[in-house]
Amino acid sequence: MQTRRRVFLLSFCTVFLWASAFPLTKVVQEHFQSNALGFVRCSIAAIFLICIGKICHIHLPKKKDIPWFFLSGGLGFTLYMIFFNTGILTLTSATSSILIALTPIMTAIVASKFYGEHIKPIGWIAIGTAFFGVLVLLLWDGVLSINIGMLWTLGAAIVFCGYNIVSRQLGNKGYSALEIVTYSMICGAILLGFWSVQGIQQLMTSDATHIFALIYLGALPSAAAYFLWGKAMSLAERTSEVTNFMFVTPLLSTILGFIILHEVPNIGTFLGGAIIIISIVVFNTKGK
Repeated sequence: MQTRRRVFLLSFCTVFLWASAFPLTKVVQEHFQSNALGFVRCSIAAIFLICIGKICHIHLPKKKDIPWFFLSGGLGFTLYMIFFNTGILTLTSATSSILIALTPIMTAIVASKFYGEHIKPIGWIAIGTAFFGVLVLLLWDGVLSINIGMLWTLGAAIVFCGYNIVSRQLGNKGYSALEIVTYSMICGAILLGFWSVQGIQQLMTSDATHIFALIYLGALPSAAAYFLWGKAMSLAERTSEVTNFMFVTPLLSTILGFIILHEVPNIGTFLGGAIIIISIVVFNTKGK
């Protein structure tokens, strides 16, 4: 029972930190350009993960596996940050978090092709209804007024799906979850180095509010959350005990978006979001 409480606490803390990243990213973007923000956030996260890795005595990657870490970092952090930060410029925290919540379903579809993982018929139905929910979000205000931010955010979900697949490959090579995220984050920050000058310049002219929010984003949702998630996974009897907490992320981000930014989602977000979340719950509980 004590272990289950720890899993519950670790999982909830993780999804709360991830949910808080949606509104706080919008706060930081009041001063930072999207790609420069990605570089600074990844760099801060990499520093914190290196510190955690030192404490946990993680092993250095093998030279032959470094290209794999650049691939995982390029997908999960470089491209993800570019797509996510660009997309959220024109979206509410609620809409962005709902679209990102599609990542586990996308990952399962790709894993079914690459690793032969079975998806039940009800799972495919849930996938279909989830993407119907996406269409509701995209087309609610009319076909000719699709918010381009939604397409960027769907791109973020797709590249993060790619990160999950490559991470699994690295896990099969014997790397721990902390080693994978640490070295992937470092590689992601290196690839975002194209915007390092711009990021440092904007950091130097930031006020205290933006600097605090930026450090929070790098240290907690980007670094600590992955560490807590991996810890919860290692303690849980079943993976679903942890992954089911991801359903809470859109709700938490909606609440935090309202508190921090006074965002009020439209009816299309509530309707499309409800269809997507219900579909994800059905998929994860009945579809695999």
